[in-house]
Amino acid sequence: MVASPDWRHLLTRQWPLAAGMAALAAPTIVSLAQGPWQEESGVHGVIVLVTGIWLVLRRWDDILRLRKPGNAVLTAIVLAAALILYVAGRAFEFISVEAAALLLAMTAVMYQYWGMAVVRMMWFPIVYLGFVVPLPGWLLDTITLPLKELVSQLVTNILADLDYPIARQGVTLYVGAYQLLVEDACAGLNSLISLSAIGLFYVYLLRGSNPTYSLLLLLMVIPIAVIANCVRVAALVLITYYLGNAWAQGYLHNFAGMVTFVSALLLIFVLDWVLTPLRNRLEPKAA
Repeated sequence: MVASPDWRHLLTRQWPLAAGMAALAAPTIVSLAQGPWQEESGVHGVIVLVTGIWLVLRRWDDILRLRKPGNAVLTAIVLAAALILYVAGRAFEFISVEAAALLLAMTAVMYQYWGMAVVRMMWFPIVYLGFVVPLPGWLLDTITLPLKELVSQLVTNILADLDYPIARQGVTLYVGAYQLLVEDACAGLNSLISLSAIGLFYVYLLRGSNPTYSLLLLLMVIPIAVIANCVRVAALVLITYYLGNAWAQGYLHNFAGMVTFVSALLLIFVLDWVLTPLRNRLEPKAA
């Protein structure tokens, strides 16, 4: 039986702490909901936030058992740094810095209220909640450029082998009379981030006791995302070629993205099932 959190004690004895965290979290969550979470590359944000909180609450018995107040001086130093970054991110509308600073501040509060033993125990929920932080634009460009080029090249080679009139220049595809730019959303960025987050949650929850196998399964997320998005881009190219650009950029564009993500996620589950014999071999032997 999991003990319920003592919210009355927290709110009556630690109300300044609760009020301060709420004052920081509320505007950041609103900004995320109005910005990054509405974009295709940030659709996993709400899922990560809710499941991350659940991961903390499910260990509440262990938190109460290990609870020991942290060092107030260390907490003050980390919290001061987090608040400076938070204010800067808020003032300059840099949501990545703002969200990361909020996570750092909450980690500092967790350390002060529950102690280092709990922070160490909660390392995965903390890292997992990091997926709520949207990546800055310059980092997105660094990640997506080679991914876009890889997807573009693979799709061009496959369709050219099937005798379609297709050519490529960088990340721009030419098919028939049409010119298509392989954008971030079509090149796997959204799938890579979202699949990594959900795959990480799945592996931790079901395979966390086997670190070697968990790492192997997580590494498979990258090629799965690339393959799935090659199929997506190829499908959009063929839709453009046969039906026109209006069809490819309309409802079918978003529908193809949804189908691609769900298919890639299911492929992770299937791969986990197929690799069951390997997982059994890697399981720690009982003493």
